[in-house]
Amino acid sequence: MISKLFKGRYSVLFSFLAIFVFISFLIRTVLFIDSIGKTDFSFLGVLRIYLLGFVYDFGVGLFLTTLYSLYLLILPDRWSASIANKIITYVALFIILLISFFSFFAELTFWQEFESRFNFIAVDYLVYTYEVINNINESYPLPLLIGGVLVMVLLVMWLFAKKRIFKNVFQSVVAFKSRAVITGILLVITSLYAFFLTNSFAESSTNRYENELSKAGIYSIFAAFKNNELNYNHFYALLPLNEAFGIMRSELKDQQSTFVNDGNSIKRNIQNGGQVYKPNVIMITVESLSASFLAHFGNTQKLTPVLDSLADKNLMFTNMYATGTRTVRGMEALSLSIPPTPGSSIVRRQGNENLTTVGHIFEKEGYTRTFYYGGDGYFDNMNEYFGSNGFNITDRGRNIKIGDSYLTKRTIIQDDQIHFENAWGVSDGDLFDAVIRGSDADDKAGEPFYSFVMTTSNHRPFTFPAGKVDMKQGNREGAVRYTDYAIATFLKNIEKKAWYKNTIVIIVADHCAASAGKNEIDIDKYHIPCIVLNLPVKGKMVIDKLCSQIDLYPTLFSLLGWNYESNLYGQNVLNPTYQPRAVLGTYQKLAYLKKDSLVILGPHKVTETFLYRKSSNEQIPDKLSKTVIDQAIANYQTAYDLFKNGGLHQ
Repeated sequence: MISKLFKGRYSVLFSFLAIFVFISFLIRTVLFIDSIGKTDFSFLGVLRIYLLGFVYDFGVGLFLTTLYSLYLLILPDRWSASIANKIITYVALFIILLISFFSFFAELTFWQEFESRFNFIAVDYLVYTYEVINNINESYPLPLLIGGVLVMVLLVMWLFAKKRIFKNVFQSVVAFKSRAVITGILLVITSLYAFFLTNSFAESSTNRYENELSKAGIYSIFAAFKNNELNYNHFYALLPLNEAFGIMRSELKDQQSTFVNDGNSIKRNIQNGGQVYKPNVIMITVESLSASFLAHFGNTQKLTPVLDSLADKNLMFTNMYATGTRTVRGMEALSLSIPPTPGSSIVRRQGNENLTTVGHIFEKEGYTRTFYYGGDGYFDNMNEYFGSNGFNITDRGRNIKIGDSYLTKRTIIQDDQIHFENAWGVSDGDLFDAVIRGSDADDKAGEPFYSFVMTTSNHRPFTFPAGKVDMKQGNREGAVRYTDYAIATFLKNIEKKAWYKNTIVIIVADHCAASAGKNEIDIDKYHIPCIVLNLPVKGKMVIDKLCSQIDLYPTLFSLLGWNYESNLYGQNVLNPTYQPRAVLGTYQKLAYLKKDSLVILGPHKVTETFLYRKSSNEQIPDKLSKTVIDQAIANYQTAYDLFKNGGLHQ
């Protein structure tokens, strides 16, 4: 019976399935070998990787061949040898093979960057094709890779011809009843996949690598597309809403704050007292700047001599953690001071205009606000988000997003102002020059300014202006070193400006360079540096308490003596009553780390609890108190509720 399937009308279909599953096995093996040494695999774990992997691979093969299977069902026997059928068969196989081999190549490159199967980041990449295609082109020998994919496709088609598989299709005679049985069985199995096998079925292990290796790329990307935004109330552990807000208000309450409203709100008046300073503030948000790049955290490669020198003389947060693994997550944390909610960042969601952002606090103090980006701000909805929240925009402007509705001013970085540019944007040096031009204009207008600057040089393809640093192009280390150099040049240039003496410069990461580890939320891969320069009170200051990106501005405002209305989840880390904690997550999993107690919330209302050992970066399953679990739930549940129900709006 099996031999007949490979020798009759369905021979191309089943031969493709065999080829697809075999090459998927090879890809999984390559990724598995790459993962050895990064985590421990048990025999049962490896067995699970390959058995479950086969299930997913076979399902993907069925999805890819569904239309062709239906075509074989309705094709009359008398047309089997027709020219039309031959053309359709060749073209269909060519397209399916092209999709398959391209996805295999994309999986390998995606794993190299994220050590993960396709996820919602890959969905984003399908939307932002300009940056992604140019990024791939600058990072890899694209003509050779495309040529290689085409060669492999043609090689398989030649193999099919050699094995007389096409001849079997074109000469076969199969009764309609038999065709109906075969296609019917294939469609039933495909339907079972669609309705019952979710991508989350592969996520039952505590070993993240095991989970990811069990998955299949194409299956994962469709699952990610489906789950791009998650409703917290439907999928996560809940408390009665008034109880959740009660816990949150208790966590945020201190001697300097008074709540404005009763009930389901965190809005409060902050009275910091003391002398009030109103300096200009420039925040440089550095792409993918892991703490591990700095000598202060043990790096011996001398990648950041400037940042390390600045850390020796200024305020440095040594125990700060990013809220996520994407730039838009860092932007969300630094602009809204809110825990990450499941799914997409608020930066990319509908209804994110006129929010009670950090920028809104600056606005009330009379500041002009500008968002500077080295690339095109249409990417990830950045311009729309910042523009709709009162920021002027300065970006490269190569592309215009149809439907932008913000009314603030947009300034394009012109061609003659650029010395180097790659797929993701202008070099950090050129971006900083734009910041200086904008700052000069704001100062001339007599307005204090707040600038949110987002760099791009420390992003693949890791290319930068030649001759600036003595390191190789095209690798992360060289890009980090160049960014450090560009920051040094920027500081040297603005120190000559009259406005510098009244300007604070913040250097902070949006997220780390890599998030993958043996745990799905690998705490060590969220550790970021944050340095604050030119504060009114000079000299070295170290804040070593566990804290989050969302705590940066509440702490800064306390140092500046500001009294303001806060709708922020961030807290003043210098307050004696501050309880060390961090909020972080992926697009599905949400973590709350309080001292060494770690709570991870997942879909299907799953709650996992661990003791976290920072020295070894270990998460040890353990039973935690209801108090800390409820605090974790309260942070995320109330944050989601405030955004969805308008509680974050002005």
